[in-house]
Amino acid sequence: MKAMVCKRYGDPGVLELQELEKPVPKDNEIGIKVLASTVTAGDCEMRSFTFPMYLRLPMRLLFGARKPRMKVLGQEFAGIVDSVGAGQKHFKKGDRVVGSPGLKLGANADYVCLPARYAIVHMPEELNYEQAATIPTGGMNALFFLRKANIQAGQKVLIIGAGGSIGTIAVQLAKHEGAEVTAIDRQEKLDMLLSIGADKVIDYEREDFTANGEAYDVILNIVGKNTFSQAMGSLKATGVYLIGNPSLGKVLQRFTTGRKKGQKVFVGVADYKAHDLRYLCDLFAEGKISAVIDRIFPLEELSQAHRYVESGAKKGNVVIRH
Repeated sequence: MKAMVCKRYGDPGVLELQELEKPVPKDNEIGIKVLASTVTAGDCEMRSFTFPMYLRLPMRLLFGARKPRMKVLGQEFAGIVDSVGAGQKHFKKGDRVVGSPGLKLGANADYVCLPARYAIVHMPEELNYEQAATIPTGGMNALFFLRKANIQAGQKVLIIGAGGSIGTIAVQLAKHEGAEVTAIDRQEKLDMLLSIGADKVIDYEREDFTANGEAYDVILNIVGKNTFSQAMGSLKATGVYLIGNPSLGKVLQRFTTGRKKGQKVFVGVADYKAHDLRYLCDLFAEGKISAVIDRIFPLEELSQAHRYVESGAKKGNVVIRH
């Protein structure tokens, strides 16, 4: 099978097309022919090993000290069940599926074998493979954080870094709950954010959201660029601040920086679950959330896709067609 292999940590040039042996599913596993995958900011971090300082040691232990332990990247996929292991009863050969390999990675290849208990679900008929592949990572992260805030209709929600894979779904999930959503990102992404339902948009290069006098019930900071004190100053007295990509400083500030009584701060990592992915797929199938796809690259051009994602210009998702 064809696979894009990450030989060592480094720039996108370390990714190389290779022929690997097709995997065979073990008991309770399914083999999936991947038809679409994606490149996320997280994939680029794993390839280049540019994690926040406080994560570098655990990530070295997890992903490999000197070179990648999981040589094929890719955190989400859509495809067809090609084979099933003994004891697996939920999926059958020919089923269209969408899912995430979790920390096993491996979606940037023609085939992947995964335990059937992973976050893998049947793909809605209403979606094509490219659309479905954009749901797991952005969707389950957005859902995980917004559920922590328990958003109510009429609340004001601010999303910082709204133009990426997580943010575009977070905007639509918050609108689905009846919130008034303000989305912050680069100027070239603002029209897209309005088109998917944002009520207001802010170009972070031209406007400081902390200076407009607005106070928010919920702030979701996906990119982690604003200071802790800036965000807390724009949060209502009973508001919730969600930190999606924290530096060590922001983690420590959660415990050391004063905040008003009643304000809550949450830092965490999404736990990918099949029932959450099924819920998200249903929302997409019903047209309540739309996939935002910026560009589609063939698998052989994965290096170019990584370069584009790292440029910061990506609107929503970059998809890899297999």
